[in-house]
Amino acid sequence: MFRSQGELGLPVGEPVFTSTEVARLAGITLRQLQWWDERKVVSPAKEDHRRVYKVQQVLEVLTISRLRQKGLPLQKIRPLLRRLRRELTQRASRATPADSKLWLSTDGTSICLAEQPDEILAQLAEAPRAMYLVCLSEQIDRIASAKAPRRRLAKQLRLF
Repeated sequence: MFRSQGELGLPVGEPVFTSTEVARLAGITLRQLQWWDERKVVSPAKEDHRRVYKVQQVLEVLTISRLRQKGLPLQKIRPLLRRLRRELTQRASRATPADSKLWLSTDGTSICLAEQPDEILAQLAEAPRAMYLVCLSEQIDRIASAKAPRRRLAKQLRLF
């Protein structure tokens, strides 16, 4: 069955990624990705019985994967992900230099986004417990890079 852009909730021409592409990028199994969807950690759109991920969702999966690799349990990642979504939404409205890096640091209970290395070092130095650090800019570069799996555009509604 063919679905229109409105049904998928995706703008026409927005890049989407299949589960296989996302799993390959994140270095996780398809089953892990499916499990995260079943648990409503990251819920992609469905297209012809397949999961399709928007760029924001791919970034979330890559971030979760990195934090899991560093040893942070999923129970602590879930609330952090909600905060990260809010922070990224707020930051999207602000202009930032194209060459700046964005870092996520967390102790498992709170998050902090920083663009300057000095900010990161200060946070790490003042932290009372272990901190986890993920460079979100590098994850975004992985998504956009030529080395990333082949991306496809969301289906467009046929008019004729």
